[in-house]
Amino acid sequence: MSDVLQGRGLVGLTEIESAAKRLNGIIVPTPLIPADVLSEKVGAQVRLKCENLQRTGSFKIRGAYNFVSQLSDDQVANGIITYSSGNHAQAVALAGKLRAVRVVVVMPTDAPQVKRDGAERLGAEIVFEGTTSVERMQRAEIIAEEEGLIIVPPFDHRHIIAGQGTVGLEIARGWEDVDMVLAPIGGGGLASGVAAAVKRILPSARVIGVEPEGAASMRRALDNGSPILLPKVETIADGLKPVIAGQLTFEHANDLMDDVVTVDDESIRDAARMLVHKHKLVVEFSGAATTAALLSGRVKCEGGRVAAVISGGNLGMLAECAECPAAPLGAT
Repeated sequence: MSDVLQGRGLVGLTEIESAAKRLNGIIVPTPLIPADVLSEKVGAQVRLKCENLQRTGSFKIRGAYNFVSQLSDDQVANGIITYSSGNHAQAVALAGKLRAVRVVVVMPTDAPQVKRDGAERLGAEIVFEGTTSVERMQRAEIIAEEEGLIIVPPFDHRHIIAGQGTVGLEIARGWEDVDMVLAPIGGGGLASGVAAAVKRILPSARVIGVEPEGAASMRRALDNGSPILLPKVETIADGLKPVIAGQLTFEHANDLMDDVVTVDDESIRDAARMLVHKHKLVVEFSGAATTAALLSGRVKCEGGRVAAVISGGNLGMLAECAECPAAPLGAT
């Protein structure tokens, strides 16, 4: 019960537009807001695509609902299951609630409490397994087989990529002269979808993926020529730490993205601090990766028009804000 048939090749604009129709009335078309302080610092016109304001606090509902909404009643009769560090878990929980079906999520033992609570609040049954994406996936596959559940993959499926691609659709059609789009990469579903949309509508715009240095599965895959299992991942960005990139997302990155860069945890922390204190946005560390790439100079953008995707805002305030103390007056 783990596989849902999908077509071949890269996700096309028609698939993304169809996903947008399915998502109409379900998701929030999030704002693309001018980031004045950030723009001044990097010497470019920067706008932030605020998926931290999306339902369940991240972009993930776009792909999850696009996938679940295409399942037949027979397929979901016993329920659905996924594996996730937290944001996809919450999104699948909401998608399942909207379909009125049972939802099981396999989460890591170190999943942030705010993400555990979010999935439970939406009615999901939670199973904890290990600390890596592979451990979670294997446990989910066993449960799916035993209980007849359909697996909702976190990133490596064209229905997921097409749903996430609606973020890129909104950027490209909302800012027609944008010349660079940055998206964070965990497994690569979001960045793949954004690239698939932006490159079809605005072929000259550059699309750049951003990963943590300590979990650079896509950068390693591109350097290797195919996805490769990382022996260890370590980053504060809990939503960006799969130990291996997806095959389909790798193909999108290889064919459609102009570059994939990495940022260190200190840069991510600094970016999250700036977004909270200067732009008044609640942003989790994973969501701050694109801002980190700009502030640290890993992506050069002077004089450009840049859209940076803020992928999520599921911040455990008491736990994580302790790591982001208020910046001194005039600091970033």
